[in-house]
Amino acid sequence: MTFAAAIRVCLRKYATFKGRAPRSEYWWFILFVVLGIVVLGVIDMALFGTSMIETDDGMIVAESNGPLAQVFNLAMVIPMLSVGWRRMHDTGRSGLYLLYPLIVTVGLGTAMAFFGGIGALNGGPGEGLALLILFPALIILSISPLLVLWWLTRPSQPGANPYGPNPHEVLK
Repeated sequence: MTFAAAIRVCLRKYATFKGRAPRSEYWWFILFVVLGIVVLGVIDMALFGTSMIETDDGMIVAESNGPLAQVFNLAMVIPMLSVGWRRMHDTGRSGLYLLYPLIVTVGLGTAMAFFGGIGALNGGPGEGLALLILFPALIILSISPLLVLWWLTRPSQPGANPYGPNPHEVLK
């Protein structure tokens, strides 16, 4: 699949979460989104300027608050989710696996709130239990995005699977 074909397919299937997407379709579309955000960010800086922010350690950071890249990014959220969902289907996994890092983050936040949060880590009641939960959860939280990225790079599952026929084997 070519760059232009991937963009056409992903925008045509804007909110289609059924079916399968080959690796080329997914990665070409992700490249399109990244390039679009960079180009529109440069245009935003040219049109709307930048603001300079000095951090606590003395570094000066240029920040662009222009609307073009933000609107583009917002418009691309649903197609990025749908193509990622279909990409997971192509590897034989449920699309929910794409949300695995988010699910882990919510679970970690809920567990910390339930066990007293940060106060428990500062010597409050339940400190031992909070630490027992926090460290394995942080390890899982740091590994989960890498795992999802690895799944997104896997080859297509050969033949048909519960999510549809292999896109490489379908006659056009």
